[in-house]
Amino acid sequence: MSLTQRFLQRALCLSLALCCLQAVAGAREQALQIHSRVAGVPPTEAVLLEMTNHIDNNDVAAAVRLAMDNDGFYRATLKAMATPWTNRDLTPFAPLNDYTATVMGLVRDERDFRTLLYDDVLYTGADNLGLPPYSSANNEHYQALETADVALVDALSAKTQSSLTALPSEATAGVITSRAAAKAFFVAGTNRAMFRFTLLNHLCRDLEQVHDTTGIPDRIRQDVSRSPGGDSRVFLNNCIGCHTGMDPMAQAFAYYDYEYDPNTDPDAEFGAIHYNLEGETDPATGTRVEAKYHINAGTFAPGYVTPNDEWDNYWRRGPNAILAWDPTLAGEGTGAKSLGQELAHSGAFASCQVEKVFNQVCLRQPGNSADRALVTNATANFAASGYNLKQVFIDTADYCKGE
Repeated sequence: MSLTQRFLQRALCLSLALCCLQAVAGAREQALQIHSRVAGVPPTEAVLLEMTNHIDNNDVAAAVRLAMDNDGFYRATLKAMATPWTNRDLTPFAPLNDYTATVMGLVRDERDFRTLLYDDVLYTGADNLGLPPYSSANNEHYQALETADVALVDALSAKTQSSLTALPSEATAGVITSRAAAKAFFVAGTNRAMFRFTLLNHLCRDLEQVHDTTGIPDRIRQDVSRSPGGDSRVFLNNCIGCHTGMDPMAQAFAYYDYEYDPNTDPDAEFGAIHYNLEGETDPATGTRVEAKYHINAGTFAPGYVTPNDEWDNYWRRGPNAILAWDPTLAGEGTGAKSLGQELAHSGAFASCQVEKVFNQVCLRQPGNSADRALVTNATANFAASGYNLKQVFIDTADYCKGE
């Protein structure tokens, strides 16, 4: 059993035990609950005493920071929270990879968490650990890091993504262009999956929640039938509601693919992200656009033919303006990096992170007016802290410490 598996097992046992705590707990009980919820493991007696003293002195933030210093915060809590973002099944039972390690590193270093979706960054294991080198073609580096007898809180090292991969800096977009995300969401298909899962994982909305039939459908690609099953009403009342907004934004990924050999590697375990550099031409499209953007062109030949990676956020107009887009951004651009910034700088991104942390720490979804008020206040504090996710853990752990 790996270190991470042991942490997760102990975290589950602790969560079940803590359900029996009284609604109004003393400082020691609150300290125990905070540490167990935040780190997934019980504190040592010395740490418990120090946390209790902090709580008695009305300094809950200091108590929570002690819990976040424990390696269990990374191996159990952050891994359980972030791993579902890396795969289509949304399962937390997947190995450590470059996506989850980058989430952990940004949190540890208290960096602007919004850069997760657009910075030239990846976290790897430290160079002195003797691990297999980072590879764009496999996950051996992170599997070795996860099984190594080292504390992740100390072992993670920030690197530029462009120094580790074949991507130029301007083509990097944080975890969007990580190997794990490419393997899950750029593989095969039409690259719409990358947009859909980024929306789901980081703005807490699936396509049904942003369905809007009021926009202009001029950027919907040729592979979408305008009369599914011979009935145009299906397109006008259903398909159009997702594709009108999604297709213009998913165009940002037009130069990306995940390439592997389906004959020798049917599960795509050893593929790598591919990006058409300036000057490269895809033989199927005659441009830098990947062939997948032109598949099934005969479904509706008059549909939109993707010429480049220029994207436009049609959701800035209409009902999805409620996602609180950053007014200082243009709402349009080229490539994955600028789209990642558009998504990460929305109000929906900030509140989504708070809701996810709330679920990890309080072991439930926000459900009543007090919970919603906490989410609102914690979102404001998140922004005021420079989007330091540790501040969100402090606010939610303080709120739930007596449950």
